[in-house]
Amino acid sequence: MAEIRVQNLTLGYHRHPAVHHLSGAFVSGSLTAVIGPNGVGKSTLLKGIAGALKPLEGGLDLGQLKRHDIGFLPQQAHVDTDFPIGVLDTVCMGLWPRVGLFGGIGVDKLKQARAALTMVGLEGFEERPIGSLSRGQFQRVLFARLSVQQASVVLLDEPFTALDERTQRDLEKVIEQWHRDGRTVIAVVHDIAQVRRFFPDTLILAREVIAWGPTAETASDENLSRARMAAEAWDDDALVCARDAAA
Repeated sequence: MAEIRVQNLTLGYHRHPAVHHLSGAFVSGSLTAVIGPNGVGKSTLLKGIAGALKPLEGGLDLGQLKRHDIGFLPQQAHVDTDFPIGVLDTVCMGLWPRVGLFGGIGVDKLKQARAALTMVGLEGFEERPIGSLSRGQFQRVLFARLSVQQASVVLLDEPFTALDERTQRDLEKVIEQWHRDGRTVIAVVHDIAQVRRFFPDTLILAREVIAWGPTAETASDENLSRARMAAEAWDDDALVCARDAAA
């Protein structure tokens, strides 16, 4: 099971909260969009789930999940595209959490990596240097790398930004396959039309939860307006919230 539960979770930097008293659950196998105005903690939430940021308060229950069970694609992928490495080798990096840095990548693993490249539409690109790829092609490579990781939970931080429509639709198909495979997928997304069309569940965040549930009920204009007003009212200089100060 890959359910993720949060209870009164507060995440932030240097005691400045960015995600504030969040409670709820990402159900195992769910496909959830995280939306809201800029700077309201969406990326911070993914970092907390990925283990890159410790909670300031509250709990984050990952159940039986281990670190290698969580795949994370941040906004700025930590891959130096100037480094002389090919596409297939980059995809194989996704195998490291399970085989280890010095573990062998045998024939079966290479077949998985090649199959992942075919799935993202890059069959025949195996030997191409990553520095020669377009932004959309490189994002496809990163999706292939996530796919071979076989993580139970996939975290995507703005995975469609600056991509052409064809690439977006192709990557949506990859996410659909992950969803069918039972993986829990959580993605920070800005395109509300895409959220309403593609994501079954939505979390609207403005430091605190504005709404969380089925997209048809949650991603309303009213809730989006509430999120904007909440973001505008937030005091960026506050160290603790009023709830904490009153305690």
